[in-house]
Amino acid sequence: MGHVFAPAVPSATIAGGTLRRASSRGRMVGLDLARGLAIMGMFAAHVGPDPSVGGPLGWAMEVARGRSSALFALLAGFTLVLLMGRPRPHTGRRGRQAAGRVLIRAALLMALGYALVLLDTDVDVILPFYGLLFVLALPLYRMSARTLALIALSTALVMPQVLYLLRVALDGGGLADALATLDPLARITGSDGFLGLFVTGEYPALTWFSFIVAGMAVARLDLSRRDVAPKLAITGAVLAVIGYGGSWLALHAVPGALAGVSAAAGGGPAASAWWSDAVGEEFATGHPAWLLVASPHSQTTWSVLGNTGVALAVLAGCLIAVRISGPRARLLAPLVAVGSISLTAYVAHILAIRLLDAVGGEEWPALPVLLGFAVAAMAAAVLWTRFFRRGPLEYLLHSATKPARSLM
Repeated sequence: MGHVFAPAVPSATIAGGTLRRASSRGRMVGLDLARGLAIMGMFAAHVGPDPSVGGPLGWAMEVARGRSSALFALLAGFTLVLLMGRPRPHTGRRGRQAAGRVLIRAALLMALGYALVLLDTDVDVILPFYGLLFVLALPLYRMSARTLALIALSTALVMPQVLYLLRVALDGGGLADALATLDPLARITGSDGFLGLFVTGEYPALTWFSFIVAGMAVARLDLSRRDVAPKLAITGAVLAVIGYGGSWLALHAVPGALAGVSAAAGGGPAASAWWSDAVGEEFATGHPAWLLVASPHSQTTWSVLGNTGVALAVLAGCLIAVRISGPRARLLAPLVAVGSISLTAYVAHILAIRLLDAVGGEEWPALPVLLGFAVAAMAAAVLWTRFFRRGPLEYLLHSATKPARSLM
C-alpha cells in the first residue's frame, strides 16, 4: 500500500542496470522494494493457495498472512515522517501545510477503504484503519527515533491487554450495537464505525498503532550509514524471536494454556498458535490464554512484537539488497515498480478479486490465479512507471491534497 502508500514524490526509476532516484526528493528504492514484497504477500493471502496444501508452498502462504499487513503499517509510519519532513521535521507554515496534506490523505484513504468494503469481497480492507492511524500518529512526527521506539514498545506491551478487556466487555453485541446507533460514521458506512476502527475491526488501531510508530522510529534513523540496516535486521530478528519464541514458551510452560487457546478458538489446533493462523484468524475472547498466542491476526503482545520484528527484518533486507545489487539491480525492478504505485496495485487487486468472484473465480486453481496477479501487477507497474511519475490513484491523491498549500 503505497504511500503508505507512498508519498507524492517522483518514483524510483531504472537506468543502465542500476536503481537511482528520479530526483533528490525521490523515495528510497529499498522502501519501494519492501512495498512491492508486501503487495505480493497480500496477493498470496487473498488469492493464493490455502496453507493446508503443506510443504514449502503452504509454509510460504502461511508466512504471508498477517505479516504483509504489518509490513504495510510499518512502512506507513516511515511515509508519515517523509511527508512531515525528513531528516528535519517541517515547522511553521510548512509544517501546517504538511499536516493538512496528511489529514486530507487520511480522510481520502478512509473514504476509499469504505467504498472498497461495499464491493463485498472476502478481503478485510485495511485502508480505513490506515487513514485513522495517520491521524493518530501525526502529533508524534517531531519526536526522536529513541522516543518513538519507546512509544512503540510501550503500546505493544500494554494495548493488546486493553483491547482484550474491551472486547470481552463488548462480547455479546448489545453494547456494541448501542454505541453504533450513536456513531455517525457507523450510520454512514454501515460498519461498526469508530468502535470498529479502534476495537472490534480486523486491524484495530489500539494494537496497530505500535506498527506505525515503529516505522516512524526507523524513518528517524540515518539510513545512509552502512551499519544502520544490518543493526535494523538484527533488531528485527531479536524481536521476532522474542515474539514467536516467547509465545511458544508461554503456551508450553503455562498449565492448560494450549487447551484454553483451543477452546477459545472453537477447537482450532493450538499447537501452531505461536506463529500460525491455523488456530483461527478471529480474535478470541473465550479464555485469557489467548493472550499467549502469536498468530499474526491475534492482536496480542507476542504477535505485535513478532510481526514488527519480521517487518523490520524485511525492510532492512530490502535496503541491503538494493545497496549491494549492482548490475543485478534490474532483477528488482518489477517489484520496485509495484511498490512505487502500491495504492493503485492494492485497489486494483481488490477490484480484480471482485471480478473473479463474479465469473466464478472460486473454482479456479489458486496457484495460477496468484501467479497471474503477480505477473500482471509487475508488468503493468513497469510499463506505467516508464512514462509516469506516479500511479493513477497516487496522482489523484496528490492532487487532492493541494488545497493544503493555502494554509497559513
